[in-house]
Amino acid sequence: MKRFLFAFLIILPVLIYSHELKGEASWYGGKFIGRQTANGEIFDTMLYTAAHKTLPFNTIVEVTNLDNGKKTTVRINDRGPFIKGRIIDLSQKAAEDIDMVKTGTAKIVLKVIKMPKTAQVMDIQVAAYSNFTYATAMKKKLKSAGFEPKTSMSNTGIMRVMIPNVPISKSYEIVKKLEGLGIDKILIKHRG
Repeated sequence: MKRFLFAFLIILPVLIYSHELKGEASWYGGKFIGRQTANGEIFDTMLYTAAHKTLPFNTIVEVTNLDNGKKTTVRINDRGPFIKGRIIDLSQKAAEDIDMVKTGTAKIVLKVIKMPKTAQVMDIQVAAYSNFTYATAMKKKLKSAGFEPKTSMSNTGIMRVMIPNVPISKSYEIVKKLEGLGIDKILIKHRG
């Protein structure tokens, strides 16, 4: 089943294989234990997993706490965090490894260790409207900004406006351009 993943993109920490990103990490557990993650797994805070806004599911990342140098390795299986300035939400187990449970957050370096081979291209859904006029206006706006948007109609009558076939290597640049147009809520679908 194909899934679109919702991401509020206040800042976009898209990473390309072997690159690093500095930012703030948080951890989650509590009310999320036993709930379904964005990739369909059941959340278990004692596994080495994490939530990231844009990295493909099953990407393996190393997270280093900049205050103490401690490291942990996690697999991306969820989406988030949705708090401004944070780039990754760790499971409690991973947060324990880098001594950030008590503080709740930590300044970190995130390094992609391994990306799934199937995640080379993504489609970005920019908007979805029940009103055809709004969808057409958004498509024109994107075209005037240099994009090649496509539209598709869902079986429920929703018109989706998308930018298809975006190479992961270009995703940061494209999403920053979208943010410049005032588009900060998107859906991402990673494809092979």
